Amino acid sequence: MFVGFDGDVPGDAQLRKKGWIRAYGCSTEDTEAAELFAKRSFAAAFQHPLNVLTDSPMVEVCDCHGLASINNAPLAMGLLSGKFNRSSQLASDDVRGSGQSWVRWFKDGKPVPEYLDALDAIRDVLTSGGRSLVQGALAWIWGRSANTIPIPGIKTAAQAEEAAKAMAFGPLTPEQMAEIDGILRNLEVQAGRAG
Repeated sequence: MFVGFDGDVPGDAQLRKKGWIRAYGCSTEDTEAAELFAKRSFAAAFQHPLNVLTDSPMVEVCDCHGLASINNAPLAMGLLSGKFNRSSQLASDDVRGSGQSWVRWFKDGKPVPEYLDALDAIRDVLTSGGRSLVQGALAWIWGRSANTIPIPGIKTAAQAEEAAKAMAFGPLTPEQMAEIDGILRNLEVQAGRAG
Protein backbone atom coordinates (compact mmCIF):
# COMPACT_ATOMS: atom_id res chain seq x y z
CA MET A 1 0.00 0.00 0.00
CA PHE A 2 2.80 2.42 0.84
CA VAL A 3 5.31 1.17 -1.73
CA GLY A 4 7.32 4.08 -3.06
CA PHE A 5 5.85 6.58 -0.61
CA ASP A 6 8.50 9.26 -0.18
CA GLY A 7 6.74 12.47 0.69
CA ASP A 8 3.42 14.20 0.81
CA VAL A 9 0.45 12.30 -0.48
CA PRO A 10 -0.04 13.53 -4.06
CA GLY A 11 -2.84 16.04 -4.22
CA ASP A 12 -3.92 15.95 -0.59
CA ALA A 13 -3.08 19.63 -0.01
CA GLN A 14 -4.94 20.63 -3.17
CA LEU A 15 -7.98 18.57 -2.18
CA ARG A 16 -8.00 20.19 1.26
CA LYS A 17 -7.57 23.68 -0.24
CA LYS A 18 -10.55 23.09 -2.54
CA GLY A 19 -12.59 21.89 0.44
CA TRP A 20 -13.14 18.47 -1.08
CA ILE A 21 -11.67 16.68 1.91
CA ARG A 22 -10.99 17.64 5.51
CA ALA A 23 -8.81 14.60 6.22
CA TYR A 24 -8.58 10.93 5.36
CA GLY A 25 -7.40 7.65 6.79
CA CYS A 26 -5.56 4.57 5.74
CA SER A 27 -5.91 0.89 6.47
CA THR A 28 -2.65 -0.80 7.46
CA GLU A 29 -0.90 -2.88 10.09
CA ASP A 30 2.56 -1.69 9.01
CA THR A 31 3.68 0.59 11.85
CA GLU A 32 6.80 1.85 10.07
CA ALA A 33 4.85 2.95 7.01
CA ALA A 34 2.11 4.38 9.23
CA GLU A 35 4.65 6.49 11.13
CA LEU A 36 6.01 7.93 7.88
CA PHE A 37 2.54 8.48 6.47
CA ALA A 38 1.31 10.19 9.67
CA LYS A 39 4.24 12.63 9.61
CA ARG A 40 3.82 13.60 5.96
CA SER A 41 0.10 13.70 5.31
CA PHE A 42 -3.22 14.97 6.58
CA ALA A 43 -4.29 11.51 7.70
CA ALA A 44 -6.75 11.56 10.58
CA ALA A 45 -7.04 7.84 11.23
CA PHE A 46 -5.64 4.39 10.67
CA GLN A 47 -7.87 1.35 10.40
CA HIS A 48 -6.41 -1.92 11.67
CA PRO A 49 -7.44 -5.10 13.48
CA LEU A 50 -7.65 -4.82 17.26
CA ASN A 51 -9.32 -6.94 19.88
CA VAL A 52 -8.55 -8.34 23.31
CA LEU A 53 -7.03 -11.48 21.73
CA THR A 54 -5.01 -9.62 19.08
CA ASP A 55 -3.47 -6.38 20.33
CA SER A 56 -1.75 -3.99 17.93
CA PRO A 57 1.15 -1.53 18.12
CA MET A 58 -0.84 0.62 15.70
CA VAL A 59 -2.66 1.98 18.76
CA GLU A 60 0.59 3.60 19.95
CA VAL A 61 1.22 5.06 16.48
CA CYS A 62 -2.25 6.63 16.53
CA ASP A 63 -1.81 7.89 20.10
CA CYS A 64 1.59 9.40 19.29
CA HIS A 65 0.19 11.40 16.37
CA GLY A 66 -3.25 12.17 17.84
CA LEU A 67 -5.01 10.05 15.23
CA ALA A 68 -8.10 7.90 15.52
CA SER A 69 -7.51 4.15 15.75
CA ILE A 70 -10.42 2.62 13.86
CA ASN A 71 -10.61 -1.02 14.83
CA ASN A 72 -11.88 -3.75 12.55
CA ALA A 73 -12.42 -7.26 13.91
CA PRO A 74 -13.11 -6.02 17.46
CA LEU A 75 -15.03 -9.24 18.12
CA ALA A 76 -12.48 -11.52 16.39
CA MET A 77 -14.96 -12.40 13.63
CA GLY A 78 -17.55 -13.39 16.21
CA LEU A 79 -15.28 -15.50 18.41
CA LEU A 80 -15.62 -12.97 21.24
CA SER A 81 -19.41 -13.30 21.21
CA GLY A 82 -19.05 -16.61 23.06
CA LYS A 83 -21.19 -18.53 20.58
CA PHE A 84 -18.38 -20.82 19.37
CA ASN A 85 -16.75 -23.84 21.00
CA ARG A 86 -14.34 -26.60 19.98
CA SER A 87 -17.05 -28.50 18.11
CA SER A 88 -18.19 -25.48 16.07
CA GLN A 89 -17.75 -25.93 12.31
CA LEU A 90 -18.50 -23.16 9.84
CA ALA A 91 -19.38 -23.76 6.21
CA SER A 92 -16.73 -23.31 3.53
CA ASP A 93 -18.75 -20.46 2.02
CA ASP A 94 -18.37 -18.55 5.32
CA VAL A 95 -15.14 -16.50 5.19
CA ARG A 96 -14.16 -18.03 8.54
CA GLY A 97 -14.33 -21.45 6.91
CA SER A 98 -12.63 -20.45 3.67
CA GLY A 99 -9.08 -21.27 4.72
CA GLN A 100 -7.82 -17.75 3.97
CA SER A 101 -4.48 -17.09 5.69
CA TRP A 102 -5.62 -13.70 7.04
CA VAL A 103 -8.43 -15.31 9.06
CA ARG A 104 -6.64 -15.45 12.41
CA TRP A 105 -9.20 -16.72 14.86
CA PHE A 106 -10.56 -19.62 12.78
CA LYS A 107 -8.75 -22.34 10.86
CA ASP A 108 -10.59 -24.48 8.33
CA GLY A 109 -13.90 -23.28 9.72
CA LYS A 110 -13.12 -24.13 13.35
CA PRO A 111 -12.23 -21.74 16.14
CA VAL A 112 -8.51 -21.86 16.95
CA PRO A 113 -8.33 -23.71 20.31
CA GLU A 114 -5.72 -21.35 21.80
CA TYR A 115 -8.06 -18.39 21.25
CA LEU A 116 -10.94 -20.30 22.88
CA ASP A 117 -8.66 -21.04 25.86
CA ALA A 118 -7.68 -17.37 26.12
CA LEU A 119 -11.31 -16.28 25.97
CA ASP A 120 -12.22 -18.74 28.72
CA ALA A 121 -9.37 -17.41 30.87
CA ILE A 122 -10.48 -13.77 30.61
CA ARG A 123 -14.25 -14.31 30.43
CA ASP A 124 -14.91 -13.33 34.06
CA VAL A 125 -13.07 -10.03 33.71
CA LEU A 126 -14.80 -9.18 30.43
CA THR A 127 -18.27 -9.95 31.84
CA SER A 128 -17.71 -8.19 35.16
CA GLY A 129 -20.25 -5.62 36.22
CA GLY A 130 -23.03 -7.25 34.21
CA ARG A 131 -21.46 -6.85 30.77
CA SER A 132 -22.02 -9.43 28.05
CA LEU A 133 -18.91 -10.84 26.36
CA VAL A 134 -19.47 -8.53 23.40
CA GLN A 135 -19.77 -5.53 25.70
CA GLY A 136 -16.64 -6.59 27.58
CA ALA A 137 -14.69 -6.98 24.34
CA LEU A 138 -15.68 -3.47 23.28
CA ALA A 139 -14.90 -2.14 26.76
CA TRP A 140 -11.38 -3.61 26.47
CA ILE A 141 -10.84 -1.67 23.23
CA TRP A 142 -12.00 1.56 24.88
CA GLY A 143 -9.75 0.80 27.84
CA ARG A 144 -6.80 0.38 25.47
CA SER A 145 -6.83 4.04 24.35
CA ALA A 146 -9.09 7.07 24.26
CA ASN A 147 -8.46 7.15 20.48
CA THR A 148 -9.90 3.71 19.69
CA ILE A 149 -13.12 3.32 17.72
CA PRO A 150 -14.31 -0.28 17.32
CA ILE A 151 -16.45 -1.14 14.32
CA PRO A 152 -18.13 -4.45 15.18
CA GLY A 153 -19.91 -6.48 12.56
CA ILE A 154 -23.63 -6.47 13.28
CA LYS A 155 -26.20 -8.66 11.54
CA THR A 156 -29.32 -8.28 13.67
CA ALA A 157 -31.18 -5.62 15.62
CA ALA A 158 -30.45 -7.54 18.84
CA GLN A 159 -26.70 -7.45 18.11
CA ALA A 160 -26.89 -3.70 17.43
CA GLU A 161 -28.69 -3.14 20.74
CA GLU A 162 -26.16 -5.26 22.66
CA ALA A 163 -23.21 -3.39 21.14
CA ALA A 164 -24.83 0.02 21.74
CA LYS A 165 -25.47 -0.84 25.40
CA ALA A 166 -21.72 -1.35 25.84
CA MET A 167 -21.38 2.44 25.88
CA ALA A 168 -23.34 2.63 29.15
CA PHE A 169 -20.64 0.50 30.84
CA GLY A 170 -17.73 2.44 29.39
CA PRO A 171 -14.13 1.19 29.21
CA LEU A 172 -12.60 -1.43 31.43
CA THR A 173 -10.66 0.02 34.34
CA PRO A 174 -6.85 0.15 34.30
CA GLU A 175 -6.90 -2.62 36.91
CA GLN A 176 -9.10 -4.83 34.70
CA MET A 177 -6.87 -4.12 31.71
CA ALA A 178 -3.80 -5.12 33.75
CA GLU A 179 -5.54 -8.28 34.97
CA ILE A 180 -6.38 -9.34 31.42
CA ASP A 181 -2.84 -8.54 30.28
CA GLY A 182 -1.40 -10.68 33.08
CA ILE A 183 -3.70 -13.61 32.30
CA LEU A 184 -2.91 -13.53 28.58
CA ARG A 185 0.85 -13.19 29.20
CA ASN A 186 0.69 -16.19 31.52
CA LEU A 187 -1.07 -18.21 28.81
CA GLU A 188 1.65 -17.26 26.31
CA VAL A 189 4.32 -18.46 28.76
CA GLN A 190 2.46 -21.73 29.34
CA ALA A 191 2.04 -22.27 25.60
CA GLY A 192 5.75 -21.63 25.07
CA ARG A 193 6.70 -24.18 27.72
CA ALA A 194 4.32 -26.78 26.33
CA GLY A 195 5.81 -26.43 22.83
